[in-house]
Amino acid sequence: MHSSDLKNLTIAVIGAGYGGAAAAKALSLLGAKVNVYEQASQIREVGAGIGLRPSSMDQFRQWGIFDAIAKVSSASDYFEILSATGHPIMKDEWPGMEEYAVKTHTHLIHRGDFIEALVGVLPEGMVHLGHKLARIEDRGDRAVATFANGVTIEADLIVGADGIKSTVREQLFSNQQPVFAGEHAYRAVVDVDDAHGLVVDDNLRMYVGRGTKVYVLPLRHRGQMSFDVTALRTDSSWSPQPSKDDLMAMVEGFDERIVATAGDLDMSKVNVRAVYDIDPVDTWHSDSVALLGDAAHSMCHHQGQGANSAILDAGGLADALREAASVKEALALYQATRKPVTDELQRISRQGWSEDEINDVFPGQKPAAQQPQS
Repeated sequence: MHSSDLKNLTIAVIGAGYGGAAAAKALSLLGAKVNVYEQASQIREVGAGIGLRPSSMDQFRQWGIFDAIAKVSSASDYFEILSATGHPIMKDEWPGMEEYAVKTHTHLIHRGDFIEALVGVLPEGMVHLGHKLARIEDRGDRAVATFANGVTIEADLIVGADGIKSTVREQLFSNQQPVFAGEHAYRAVVDVDDAHGLVVDDNLRMYVGRGTKVYVLPLRHRGQMSFDVTALRTDSSWSPQPSKDDLMAMVEGFDERIVATAGDLDMSKVNVRAVYDIDPVDTWHSDSVALLGDAAHSMCHHQGQGANSAILDAGGLADALREAASVKEALALYQATRKPVTDELQRISRQGWSEDEINDVFPGQKPAAQQPQS
């Protein structure tokens, strides 16, 4: 689109999570008038650490916000997979580091620091809190959103970045529901001094036991470690309530440092969630509405690609608007570019466990998210 057309474009982003904040930054750089509508009364991200891949960090460099992210993260050279007891299985450099003019590392960051940094680079007044989407209407070349607080807005383009339970997706594109992956994730942030020597550098390590995986993600820039225990489980409630004994049974037989760290955890400070994803969504867009991030392709965390995919969606959407002749054509180009990539990531992210492990927990069947995709 011509720069003059882009500057006249009004865009509303629903959701101020990773995808929404990244989209707002990318789209505002086009010159468009962008507003973000977030249902929460404050921006707050729970959980622990994530890795921002070189492709994401390069996107931040293009947007001029690389330093804002880098200063609250640690550059990582490689990731390592080990047995439960610490025997090395695989060690590899993060892919993509050498693909750019400047060597670009994966950066390890706390989820809260990441969303704070992203929102912090948006212009004052762009984010509107306390706006829970109630209804969205597609009117062809325009779209209208009505919020539970009574506010109604109209825009040339509405971006649904409203997560795995997306109202935009459900009302306009697909009524499919989140799918239980047959596992729970137990996440906590631990001070380095309390990590029993698990933190030795700035590289991610995954310890693999039968039916349990432990992710150790250093956050040395803030003197902490992200500690994630993911285990096969049958309870599909969104927020399970396990006991300390349950957690200790999951890490039985693991490296003594992992057992000791788990034993020291205050369960009231452990974020526990059942893991869900969604099946691939056939259509991400109309002529004036598009899905982005988890709303379009929520995936299991085994590949660590959820946040990265949302960031690349944001860049892909901005690029498509810049290249195409109209919003309608841009949204078609955006889906054609991004959907094949995320469909494949969704598929491989479901391959986190062996059939024997799954059958131990789910005798004679596989949890739905472990089923092959058609």
